[in-house]
This record gives sequence, C-alpha cells and structure tokens, in this order.
Amino acid sequence: MKKKYNLEDIAEPNLLEDTFPYSLPKPLPPLINFDGKWTENIDGKKVTFDPAKRVKQDIHITDTTFRDGQQARPPYTVEQQVKLYEMISKLGGPKGVIRQTEFFLYTKNDREALDKCRELGLEYPEITGWIRAVKGDFRLVKEAGLKESGMLTSSSDYHIFYKQKQTRQEAFDQYIGVVESALETGVRPRCHLEDVTRADWKGFVFPFVQKLARLSEQVPEHLKVKVRLCDTMGFGVGYLNALPPRSIAKLCWYMNNECGIPPERLEWHGHNDFHKVHINGTTAWICGCNALNATLFGYGERTGNPPLEGAIMEYIALKGDTCGTETKMITEIANYMQSIGFPIPDNYPFAGKHFNTTRAGIHAGGLRRDERIYNIMDTATLLNRPPKVAITDKTGTDGIAVWVNEFLGVRGTPEEVKLTQIFKIQKWVMEQYNNHGRLTAISDEELEEQVKTHLPELYAKRRSRSSPVT
Repeated sequence: MKKKYNLEDIAEPNLLEDTFPYSLPKPLPPLINFDGKWTENIDGKKVTFDPAKRVKQDIHITDTTFRDGQQARPPYTVEQQVKLYEMISKLGGPKGVIRQTEFFLYTKNDREALDKCRELGLEYPEITGWIRAVKGDFRLVKEAGLKESGMLTSSSDYHIFYKQKQTRQEAFDQYIGVVESALETGVRPRCHLEDVTRADWKGFVFPFVQKLARLSEQVPEHLKVKVRLCDTMGFGVGYLNALPPRSIAKLCWYMNNECGIPPERLEWHGHNDFHKVHINGTTAWICGCNALNATLFGYGERTGNPPLEGAIMEYIALKGDTCGTETKMITEIANYMQSIGFPIPDNYPFAGKHFNTTRAGIHAGGLRRDERIYNIMDTATLLNRPPKVAITDKTGTDGIAVWVNEFLGVRGTPEEVKLTQIFKIQKWVMEQYNNHGRLTAISDEELEEQVKTHLPELYAKRRSRSSPVT
C-alpha cells in the first residue's frame, strides 16, 4: 500500500524560505539544494556523482563575450570593449567568480582593445587569447605577452576529415606540435575540443587528451594544459544514462578519471541550438568541470552560448551566497548594451524591459498583496528592478493600484492608495478598450495624467517629494 499523507492544517504559512530566501537580511535567488548522489553505468562500472560535494569546489565562470560573442555581431569598438570589460569585472567581484575572459588576437582593433583592458590593472577577469592550432598563429600570443591562450583543436571527424582535410594522425600531430611550442615558451595552452559531443571519444578524443596529460606531467603547475569541452552544435545532454557522445556526465567523468584532466583544468563551452545551453553548463559544473564559459546575454555564434548573467544567478543559487558578485551590474550592463544598439528581447530573463512586468489581473492582485507571490526573487535588491505592472484591459483594478502606488512611491505605507480610489482610473482604462477599440497597453504618461486628474492631492505630494532642493 502507498504511504498515506494527511492534510496539515497550519496556523502560519510555510514559505519554504530555506529554498526561497526572498527578503532581507539576505535576499538571494532561489537556492538549489541536493539530496544524495546519483549513479551512472560507465563501461560496466557503477560511477557515483555527488552534486552537493561538487558545488563546494572552486567552480567559477569564464567569459567569451569578446571572442565567441563577437562572432555573431559587428565588432565592438575598442572603447566599448574596455567599458564592458570593466563592467564584467565589477559583476564578477573581487573573488574572481568570473575568472577569465578571452580575446581575439588577429586585428589591430583586437590587440588595441586587449592592451587598453589590461591597462586597467584589474585582477579579474584575467585576459587570455584565442588562436587556431597552427604555429603561425602562436606568434600572436607571444607578441601579446599573454600567460594563457585557447587554441582550436577540432575533435570530430566532421571537422578533421571534411573541414581540415586531414587524417586523425595529421590532426593529432599538428595539435600536439602547437601545444609543445606553447609550453616551451612558457604559455599555458587551453585546448578547445571543438565538436566533442559529435566526436569519436575512444578513437581520437581520449588518446589526444591523455597525451596532453602526459605533457602536463613534465611542466610546472602554472603551465599544465587546460581542456575546454566544446559542445559546438548543442548536442550535449544532461539526462541520466544518456550515451556517448552526447552525455555530459560521462564526458566529464572520462576527462577526470581516465584522461588525467582534473576539474580545475576542465571547462565547458556550450551552444543553444536545442535550448539546453544553460542547464548543460550547470550539468557540467556538477559533473566535473570547474569552469563554465559564457557570454553576456548568451550572444554568440548562431544560437549563442551560456548566458553570463544566468551563470551568475545559477552560481549564487548553488553556493547559497553572492560571493562578492554585484548582481545589480546585470541591469547596468543591459542598459549599456541597449544604448550601443544591442537588442535584448523585452521578456529576456533578468535583463529584458518587461521580464518582471505582469499584465494579468490575477497576477497584479497577487503582487499588490505580497510581491513574493508573482515575483521570482527580490529583483529590486538584486537587480535594481522592482516588479512592474503593464496596464491593459486584462490587468484589472488591482494592477492599476500596484502601478499607482509604485508611481506615487507609497506602496507599503499608510498613504497607500486603496482600491476605492482607483475605480475612476479603471473606468477610464476600460473605456479605451470597450468604446475606442484600443489594442495597445496604456502608457505611463497616460496613467500619470489620470493620477493627476483623479488623485490630485497625492500627485502634488509626489511632485513635491521629487522636486530638487534649491
């Protein structure tokens, strides 16, 4: 017989605040907690994954806004890159939650931007480079004076045979030659295993990575080779028992346990072709990658990369602490990006114009009673974005009340406007739709005029509070 559950009729609500720490003194996004471990069958072995233990490790974020992010848009100006680099540094905070960022090295604009960013003297994110795995490109890394550079080491036969027109042995030898050149000149190589979720792991990827591990045994710690797992086409999946080459858990396990690359030298780089980019990045974190590579607002080649701001919120949710990050910078960066012509959809999480705006009357009613009912987290504190209501024929009197009280700055005070004072404004709103055939939302300017007309005393008080002191 199934266990019987009885209704618990309690006097006070159970708001599950251990998971949803909405309010002060410590507002956070909803936390991600784990109960136990999970087991995968890998090569006939029972392999255990422990997410709770993994998130206590040095997981962090790396940025590719200036590399992969620029492959999907016109190049940023030097000034724009310097501004964004400085803002990304503030977002990641002094503990290096955003640990590194990578730059192209090919054009004068690339190199000037790199130099100007480095002149800021910021500890984080560390500036690294990106090149193809050819010796001719390596001179660019040496000329830039970088300590680390990514290099493209395509891993699937689609790329080796059809793009590069090589055999596996030729590709292997070429890649290893460039890695050895890097090590000889004191530059840490970061090998980007392009298309690894569509590659023959045992026939090419594992022998190549094991060779990298052997080379790393011969050099100091600061030169040991890093490996970036590139889910170039978004084929990776986090489902339990998924098979290679799409299983993220199995790929990370093999890298850590069979190929000699520990979590601190392993990085995930995903793409969003199948709408899995954010959860795949988190899966890599909890399965054995310390670094998650991301871009601002997910903007990158084709469908884009893991969104940097999403990774920040996920990091906080996993750690249970902001760890020095400045989450309000997400809003500041979004405003700046839009000012330079970067489009952000209105409903885009955390950054879109209306991401926490409701138009539904029942939602507005909930917001009026307690904003936790229909707001995902304390967006006013974490993002400097209080919840808002857009007024339409579906919003209802409650929605207008929320808008009016926010506009007047009296929400939650004795001066808060009551529903009985809102009816005339609601009547006017409905007349626009019922009698005049309106189809668009009521603008803030129109609503302000209605407040001025129907609540003149409160409107005058607001004006006096907002007037500059002379």
